[in-house]
Amino acid sequence: MMKTVPSRRGLRTLVDATGEHLDEALVLVFPSGQSFTGEEVVELHLHGSIAVVSAVLRLLGDMPELRPAEAGEFTRRALDNGRLDLAQVEGLADLIDAETEGQRRQALRVLSGDLGTLAEGWRHKLLRAAALLEATIDFVDEDVPVDVRPEVIELLSTVQTELAREASGVVFAERLRHGFEVAIVGAPNAGKSTLLNRLAGREAAITSEIAGTTRDVIEVKMDLSGIPVTILDTAGLRETDDVVEGIGVQRAKDRAEKADVRVYLQLPDDTVSIDLSTDDILLRAKSDLHTGSGDGISGISGDGVDQLISDLSGILSSRVATVGVAMRERHRLAMEKSLGFLKFAQNAMESGVFMEDLVAEDIRTATRAIDSLVGRIDVEDVLGEIFSSFCIGK
Repeated sequence: MMKTVPSRRGLRTLVDATGEHLDEALVLVFPSGQSFTGEEVVELHLHGSIAVVSAVLRLLGDMPELRPAEAGEFTRRALDNGRLDLAQVEGLADLIDAETEGQRRQALRVLSGDLGTLAEGWRHKLLRAAALLEATIDFVDEDVPVDVRPEVIELLSTVQTELAREASGVVFAERLRHGFEVAIVGAPNAGKSTLLNRLAGREAAITSEIAGTTRDVIEVKMDLSGIPVTILDTAGLRETDDVVEGIGVQRAKDRAEKADVRVYLQLPDDTVSIDLSTDDILLRAKSDLHTGSGDGISGISGDGVDQLISDLSGILSSRVATVGVAMRERHRLAMEKSLGFLKFAQNAMESGVFMEDLVAEDIRTATRAIDSLVGRIDVEDVLGEIFSSFCIGK
């Protein structure tokens, strides 16, 4: 119990049923509509010792009308009460899990409602397009534009362009959430593990002069300019009769192929044995021992390491720059579904031979897909758009 109940906020003494002093707590009272969940809430800000928190929770738990909150219950209540949309809930989860500055910024964009704002704009345009078609069907004798095709096609085209741009950034947004992968590859004894240890600042991988020391993929997580990156040290690429080493080589090839960027360390007598893409980096291995043309690197001396970090940061930053506010595969699938139906609708209208009710249904389906981004499904608003836009039914 508390000695007094504050009207809004205040420092209060908490006591148990016998009057024993438990703690001095800051008590905050949130009226309905002003709390995180939108409900009436009382918060007790306690001194954080285990004993104090346990004592207060035990007394609260003994009250028949109270129970502990379930995992995620406050956020679920905020969703149910319209304080957050579904995308914002996902943004909150990402913010809690954020480990780098880039992840924090991206999660805050979603939590602040940027995706919901985009979805609302698309939804409004599609409702307008559907309303124009509905008007030509149901209200042909009223004051309605005779040819609605140009405006409808323009609306559909605009939404498709914006949806496609946002959907294309989801792949890199997912990488930003979970981390990009950079694979260090090359022949055995090319200095891959030594470079990994240099980048990690610790002995993450065993190094030796014996070729084939690394048999499995070793992972080290790093923060490059606020971007989460997992550096992969892989087995040396070569033909081998050793069964275990052969498994490691195959794993190295598989992980290197799936990685976002490959850093290939090339020895003087080595021929690059994997396909490198535009963003991949080819370096002269063990530059402290081998001179030659091209950029060199050495995990022993540190030569070229700062440049490698700078190059990787630039490559990954350019990819992150294409990220919008849609961050999850669920978002991409919803947008792709909407795009598919909008293409059907636009192609039909551009053909000049179409049925308005079928095109309108495609647009409604596309709108429902967009609504699923934020967890809202509502098709009745089309009627509101019709009456507000055309003043029908005076």
